[in-house]
Amino acid sequence: MGFLFFILLILQNKFNYLSGQSKPILKEYISKEKISRRIKQIAKKINKDYKGKNPIFIGILNGSFIFLSDLIREIKIECEIDFLKLSSYGDEKISSGNVTLLKDLNCQIENRDIIIVEDIVDSGLSLKFIKNIIEFKNPASLSFVSLLFKKNISNLDFKVDYIGFKIKNEFVIGYGLDYAQKYRNLKGIYVLKSIN
Repeated sequence: MGFLFFILLILQNKFNYLSGQSKPILKEYISKEKISRRIKQIAKKINKDYKGKNPIFIGILNGSFIFLSDLIREIKIECEIDFLKLSSYGDEKISSGNVTLLKDLNCQIENRDIIIVEDIVDSGLSLKFIKNIIEFKNPASLSFVSLLFKKNISNLDFKVDYIGFKIKNEFVIGYGLDYAQKYRNLKGIYVLKSIN
């Protein structure tokens, strides 16, 4: 009976793998409580730096939408919101190296204070692309905020003004970050070890 159960268990695991029902191996990296505390700190600094101004927060879709929604609710100054959508990963873990603009801005940004909101900066390729797009439209000022920053990977020649957490070169998911468009709904940030 025990041997038969063992065989059935192996067959079930194989079926789950083939049918796409296998579960990822996840390790919590940053808890939702730590994220919440850090967002409040970043918002406090932005409120101080932009006192008396009306900046436009530009979220980079899809990854930044949860971070931006929590951040904006801590912002006390007048502000506006818009979005850009880029593609550089597709469904892969590694950037293709080619950045494509999928959605442009709806707002006019000339002579406006702009704050770009990213979920993560790794190589910095997307952020350089964004910087070129925005600067071409002559904003009054341009700053960057990113929840995560891969300190040993990023190759930027400009400053990211507000950083939530500096992290190692780990592939992370959750809190808006995805793998193949999945796992964005996780409340914290996790390292994706493997898919069984």
